[in-house]
Parts: sequence; structure tokens; C-alpha cells
Amino acid sequence: MEERIVSNPRDLIRCSRCVMPETQETIFFDPNGVCSTCRNIDIKTEKIDWPVKRQEFIDLVSRYKGKYAYDCIIPFSGGKDSTYQAYTLVRDYGLKPLVVSYDHQMLRPQTLRNRERTLKRLGVDFLSYRTNWQMVKKLMRVGLERKGNIYWYQETGIFAFPMHMAIKFNVPLVIWGEPSAEYTSYYAYGGEEEVDETRFNMFVNMGMTAQDMAGFVNDSAYGSSSDYSLQDLQFHTYPSRASLASIQCRSICLGSYQPWDVKKQVEIIKKELGWEGDVVEGVPPEYNYEKVEDMLQGVQDYLKFIKRGYGRMSHLASIDIRNGRLTRAEAIKLVEEWEGKRPRSLDVFLQWMEINESEFNAIAMHHAIRPWKFDPSLSVLGDYQELPDQKIWVIE
Repeated sequence: MEERIVSNPRDLIRCSRCVMPETQETIFFDPNGVCSTCRNIDIKTEKIDWPVKRQEFIDLVSRYKGKYAYDCIIPFSGGKDSTYQAYTLVRDYGLKPLVVSYDHQMLRPQTLRNRERTLKRLGVDFLSYRTNWQMVKKLMRVGLERKGNIYWYQETGIFAFPMHMAIKFNVPLVIWGEPSAEYTSYYAYGGEEEVDETRFNMFVNMGMTAQDMAGFVNDSAYGSSSDYSLQDLQFHTYPSRASLASIQCRSICLGSYQPWDVKKQVEIIKKELGWEGDVVEGVPPEYNYEKVEDMLQGVQDYLKFIKRGYGRMSHLASIDIRNGRLTRAEAIKLVEEWEGKRPRSLDVFLQWMEINESEFNAIAMHHAIRPWKFDPSLSVLGDYQELPDQKIWVIE
């Protein structure tokens, strides 16, 4: 039997309800062609008693409130989800948090302004950490070569650093934002989704540990030689079970206890905190709240398109379909208009990596998910302008 090859995104099998394609990680379709994430949302809307879940959350946080130096750790970037999460925990639940941020050094100027405004208006203590930039460039190159993903360092730092701070400051409750069940099928609504080591190893670290990376970054195959060790990657390593057990740490999602709705939440943080959106590559202006914090989000989304035949527009349109704000036909039009276009920020990334576009495409295509096969000759430059802040990115 001849292998099926698809080079046009329209030919990918997509969910009969939303527009997520067969190449999404963890996706599967039921006999009616409905994807597993849409079925997850059915559980969220039809089977979970959210008032009961809210009371469970109140009871849970009451066991920690006022008993430690801080009531909880809040991982925070300044994007829409973590801003809402911080606002809700401080204003609605009256918690005294330690807000911590893994600064991945891609934060855009508007996000930094949003972050500063939020921290001051909420009146919270804040701690930030960033990894050696020269090593970060090596980590991005290794991630690109081995996984077709430039953000291993971000994902592991974002999810490991707060856990280290929980241990350091003896704060045994860590509260994140949305559960993964909102967008993928690693976990299901109604189950137990702890943001723990199992979750970290399941999909956060992409199957590469910090020990792996400590070896990879010194390999001359990924650029000039270097001398990094596991010590340099300490905050990309998940803490030991013993150290977390010593403080009886819990790491949970706020969205497991209240229904997550990004558009409603964006309106709240705009009104209450003065949070502002920004121009983002690859999505229309009405989605100016999504992934506004990251300089190279357009590159990461373009990588996903090369590997899987879809990008962020499919994801966002599917969320809106599930929330009754968009028809499937409208979503398909948005996907066809906005996905798969080369971002202008790719020029910056290629300069940092010291590679050309042909090399970039060849590396990414090596990680393609069947039946998708990207055709570089069909790639076109996005008709949107260079990001307004791109000229002032001064990372060397």
C-alpha cells in the first residue's frame, strides 16, 4: 500500500468539530471524527460541578494560608494566563504569594511593561532568574537539531525553577494557570493533573533531561566548543522527589478548580490591571492577547507548521469553536489565511544561530510528523509587517 503524503494543509484530516489536525500531539478521533480535546471540553462543560471544585480549592488553600513565609508560589511571565492567575489568587482568594519568573530573555517590551504594572498594582513580592545567554543560544541550537523545537530551555526553566524556589523558601503550594487538558490530551478533565515530575518528563522536557543537555551543549556539532556542566543547568533540572517530599509540596492548576476561558479572563485583566495586548506574528489583530510575551513565538509557530502542517491559528480557532464564538467554516478561513507564512523574526533567529534558511528548513523537515511533508517552495513571507519592537531587540 502506497504511503499517504500530504503537502497541502487542507488535505490533513481534521476534527469534525474544531480544526485541529491529525498531526497534533496526543490527538485521536472518535467514531464521529471528534478529537480527544473537544471530548475533554465536553467533560469540562457537562460533567464537572464547578461550584464544588471551587469549594475544594478554598479548602485546599486554607491548609496553607498564613502558615508559611508565603501562602503559595505563583509562576509568572506577564502573559495573559499568568497575569489572570496572579490577579485571581491575590484579589479573589486573598493569598500572599511569592511570584517567581523564569526570564527566558525573549520577553518583549510590552510584556515587561505589563509585568511591572501587574506586580505593582497587586503589591506582591517578586523573584526572577535568567540562564547564561551564551548557553541559551547553544540550548536553542541543540533543541532545533534534535527535536525541531527551540524552546527546551524555556519549557524546562519555566516548570523547574518555581519548584526549586518552593524548596528554597519552604513554600509547599505551587499554583499554575490552565491545565493541559484545556488544549491537549495528555490529561483529561475530571482526572488528577498535578504539575509534577511525571508531567515534566511526559512532555515538558521533550524527552531530553538536563543531564542529556549537559552533554549535547558541549558537542562541537552544535556550534563552537564550550564547557558547560550540569551545574549550569541546575534550574532546568526537576528537583528530587526527596527534596519536594521534605516540604510536602503540592503543584496544581487553578484551571482544575474553575473553568478556564481566556477571552473572558483577558477582559478582566485589561479592566482591572491595565494589561495590554500586542502585535503577534501569524495571527490576526483580534488575537492580540495570545503569546504576546515572546520575541520568537513566530519562529516557534513556523517550526510547528514545518513539522506538523498547522500553527497557532488552528489552536486559537479551535478554542473559539469550543467556546461557541466561531463556526468551523469561519475557522477554516482563518487557518488558510494566516498559517504557514514565514515570520520576519526568523531573520533574527538565523543570525543568532549562525545558520541559513535552507539549513533551518532541512533541520525542521527532518522532524516532520507523517503524513505531513512540508514543501519549502510553497512558503511565502507573511504579509504582516516586521514586529514593531523587533529593531530594538539587542540580544547578542
